[in-house]
Amino acid sequence: MSQRRRRSLALLTSGVLALPLLTGCGAGDDEGGPAAAGQDIATTAREKVADGGVLRWAVDTLPDTLNTFQADADATTSRIAGAVLPQLFVMDAKGRPVANPDYLEKAEVVEREPKQVVLYKLNQQAVWSDGREIGAADFVAQWRALNGKDTAYWTARNAGYDRIEKIEKGKTDLEVRVTFGKPYADWRSLFTPLYPKQVTGTPDAFNEGARGALKVTAGPFSLGAIDKKTGTAALTRNPRWWGRPAKLDTLVLTAVPRADRPAALAAGKLDLAEIDRAGADRIALARRDAARKSGAGAGSGSGSGGAPAHGPGASLTPAQATLSWAIAFGTDEDKAAAEKESRDKHVASVKRYADEQAALRTFTVRKSLEPAYTQLAMNGASGPLADERVRRAVARALDRKALAESVLKPLGLPAKPVGSHVALAGQQAYADNSEALGGQDTQAAQALLADAGWRRGGKLTEPVGAKAGPESAPQDDSKTPSGPGTGNDGLYIVGQDDEANGDALTATAPRPQAGPAGSAADGEIVDADAFAPGGGPDRTSPVLAPAPFGAQQHAALLAQAARAVAVDDGKRSPARDGDGADPAKATPAPAKQATRTSGAMLAKDGKPLTLRFVLPAGPGSESLRAVGERIAQMLRKLGVNTETTKVADDSFFKDHIASGQYDLALYSWPATAFPATDARPIFAKPEPAADGSLLVEQNYTRVGTDHIDQLFDQALGELDEAQSRELIRKADARIWAAAGSIPLFQRPELVAVKPGLVNAGAFGLGAPRYQDIGWKKPPTAKNKKK
Repeated sequence: MSQRRRRSLALLTSGVLALPLLTGCGAGDDEGGPAAAGQDIATTAREKVADGGVLRWAVDTLPDTLNTFQADADATTSRIAGAVLPQLFVMDAKGRPVANPDYLEKAEVVEREPKQVVLYKLNQQAVWSDGREIGAADFVAQWRALNGKDTAYWTARNAGYDRIEKIEKGKTDLEVRVTFGKPYADWRSLFTPLYPKQVTGTPDAFNEGARGALKVTAGPFSLGAIDKKTGTAALTRNPRWWGRPAKLDTLVLTAVPRADRPAALAAGKLDLAEIDRAGADRIALARRDAARKSGAGAGSGSGSGGAPAHGPGASLTPAQATLSWAIAFGTDEDKAAAEKESRDKHVASVKRYADEQAALRTFTVRKSLEPAYTQLAMNGASGPLADERVRRAVARALDRKALAESVLKPLGLPAKPVGSHVALAGQQAYADNSEALGGQDTQAAQALLADAGWRRGGKLTEPVGAKAGPESAPQDDSKTPSGPGTGNDGLYIVGQDDEANGDALTATAPRPQAGPAGSAADGEIVDADAFAPGGGPDRTSPVLAPAPFGAQQHAALLAQAARAVAVDDGKRSPARDGDGADPAKATPAPAKQATRTSGAMLAKDGKPLTLRFVLPAGPGSESLRAVGERIAQMLRKLGVNTETTKVADDSFFKDHIASGQYDLALYSWPATAFPATDARPIFAKPEPAADGSLLVEQNYTRVGTDHIDQLFDQALGELDEAQSRELIRKADARIWAAAGSIPLFQRPELVAVKPGLVNAGAFGLGAPRYQDIGWKKPPTAKNKKK
């Protein structure tokens, strides 16, 4: 595995689809423009924040390792490291790296020729929790662990460290000189976090010593107990911290699946939690109902009996309620007992929901945009999309602004489409290079497809039963078991439907097919590793009708199929019915098949233009599916048909995206402040391996050029920061022109916050300043009078 691939893989596995904050590049305040959305954290001066208190902060899972440089590190690993280990550079509100004065007095390139030399001047008060000064020995140990020369170290992030030639102490113990064998523009990405030499000094310590504990730390917090049973990791105020002391006594990271977070917030188990759209809607409804009650008297905004006019039972009609009552008090004792038990459960769920809503009304939802963007990926390795003209036509059929607005506008967030593959608005490398491809233009898209040979009304030669063209129905392949740990978008982004989808063929495909040509999906399952927990086997499928109606539908479809077969094969029906017809006379010469055309859809060489579209299937990804449906509609107007496949989380990247089993897919990439390092493997030109396979690094679209690779390589070694960023922008323009992936919108960040919590919430592109997070002081008597 290459050095670049290791770093990019770490970014993906640490949360794509739950996505960590990344570190960034240089200076130049005017470049990149303003961030699309600022931080929403209730910024408060430290003197107005109380000393002490506990904060319970939701995370997706407890980490398998505390070593951020290992392959199984995740977003929680990064959060803990941010609070307890040195961060030499941190992200500001625009996602730009700035030197952290708690650790650095200065860090700069002091020599460019004959070799690049970076001089770090450390804060003279910076010490590890064991009292030892942070110094050159820690830098050397981390470099040797991560430069890739010693394979005994199990590392996932090596990029940049392999370019270092030597590290030595400067004129004083507080100076560290790093000499590079090759120029490295992204030098600010290195040594954040910085581990003590006790962790990085030996392979054993690196591989195993920091997986479950960090005995030596150097941040505003120290690592306390990690309790797998309760799903909590406690961070306590560091008594040896030399900077401004943490306001909180304890920060408790608590693992709670996203689907369960509204209930946990209402129960007082959480104070701060990133939530999905459904959770945000619950809080908005709770606040609305509370406002109506206070403004218009009790009962406003509620259903009968004081229950909310939403939630469990809100859709129950009077007829259904009457039927339930009749069964519960009817003469059939068994049915009555079962119905009464069901009614009791329903009443309990309604009460529980109402109690939760009463508690949620005090919470606030803080909003921003994540450091990640959702894209439409097009697999250029094979099929129609191997033709650049078809990819460009698909891209130019998209109304990206409408897609962004459909997701972000209802949340009150800016809905401007992302214009770059390599940076987000506010970051210095950002520039809108989408004009290299062109905006939405149906006529231009049609011309591109015509030039590629695709025509409306083209003759079709595929078998009638083939799953292609406008007759194809959406498929649902999400048949893997669900439960804790699956189904949540983080994002990262994918889940699964209930197990009833095994009947989807008979419920949705009435055409009578006798063999594989008429079967349902071919077993492909697609999903993203980065989606967080939430799915469950008891979730109602959006595809099938309720069981009684599904059975009726099944029977009707079978009858319809039988009638169709009887009409088409009337001459053979007597033999099938066993009436003694002469077998020799029962098999007539095959009738001449009527010529079929593609009609309003496009076709070429006897085949319709049909693209396999991979979409997530589970809870938490409803908005992503809605985006997919909108894209499919836009393409259908162009004459391009899509076969939608909805899949389970655990196979999205592994079985489909990484292996190339898709044509179109929606997933997200994290934004990086170091695109020369981190974006390069995502867009690198695939290379053939010795065994004939294709080495794609992280380029899952399989679309790349030598020129793009050269521009990234030049940017990586260019020490003039403005020139390096210009090379990155040129690479991005060529990525747009190649049309392998189309950035759509920056992902929304929704965070539920308990009243009084300040300096925390939706951090956007910035990094948390953990020592400033806390509870606001209550107003004094003097302020109350004012």
